[in-house]
Amino acid sequence: MSTEVSFDALLPPAMAAKAEDLGVKKANLGAANMFVLAILAGAFIAMGAIFATTVSAGSITVNAADGAAAFKTGLPYGVVRLLTGLVFTLGLILVIVGGSELFTGNNLIVMAFSSGKVTFNALMRNWAIVYTGNFVGSILTAYIMLLGKQYTFGSGAIGLTALSIGEAKTSLDFMQAVALGMMCNALVCMAVWLCYSARTTTDKILAIIPPISAFVAAGFEHSVANMYFIPIALLIKDFGDPKFFEAIGRTAADFPHLTWGNFFIANLLPVTIGNIIGGAVMVGLIYWFVYLRKPKVTVPSPQPGVAPGSK
Repeated sequence: MSTEVSFDALLPPAMAAKAEDLGVKKANLGAANMFVLAILAGAFIAMGAIFATTVSAGSITVNAADGAAAFKTGLPYGVVRLLTGLVFTLGLILVIVGGSELFTGNNLIVMAFSSGKVTFNALMRNWAIVYTGNFVGSILTAYIMLLGKQYTFGSGAIGLTALSIGEAKTSLDFMQAVALGMMCNALVCMAVWLCYSARTTTDKILAIIPPISAFVAAGFEHSVANMYFIPIALLIKDFGDPKFFEAIGRTAADFPHLTWGNFFIANLLPVTIGNIIGGAVMVGLIYWFVYLRKPKVTVPSPQPGVAPGSK
């Protein structure tokens, strides 16, 4: 007897069930495998960030009069942001298709938790291990890029872009960073959610590109991406070749907000809070409420003078 194979995309109720099942599997992964897969995800997202920084290099120029950074008018701002967003999608494509554990996408485990299939401790264990692994993978990638001196390419254009990105991200107000983090991970988790409907690798890639391109183009904040964007800028600022700074006509002092303290307190903390709200609440809990929540069954009270069970 032949088994019929369907290539139709899954509909939202089936996507929700799949998200719940995957949440259980992710929460029950062994700690060692979970951590290694998280390191991979951090490196994968960093690769997307490297691609994005490279493509947007040259959109920042230096004013020879006062040394201030300004937007280069060769292409409109929106077009540069669009191209940057499109290439950054490489990161999540590697995560989803290649297989790894990403903290922001794993915010959807809250669906399995809300159904009682994952305990609170298991949820926190996954988030803590994966977040730490993502950080390790991102930092290691940033260090490798520093050793490779890719920041000196294009007469220092890539390094200047990296420094400018890091300075901008560490200059955000706390609530601004929270809000931008919320919007970012709402889109990231929507990309992951759409992948649950996919039957093929092509489906997954096409589902990833629009939401991820949108969050980058709009300037939203992603905690794991920032684990690469800001450290690479800090490493360039602290250990960059003096000839590089001569080439771009800037000094480390021209990036005053770019400090390790601002990285952790002014950016990573509020962005992570925003990412959890955007992914776990704005996407995960909403879809759980609609498709997985078990409605309460109410038993009618017996009428006066009528024995229970009698007609």
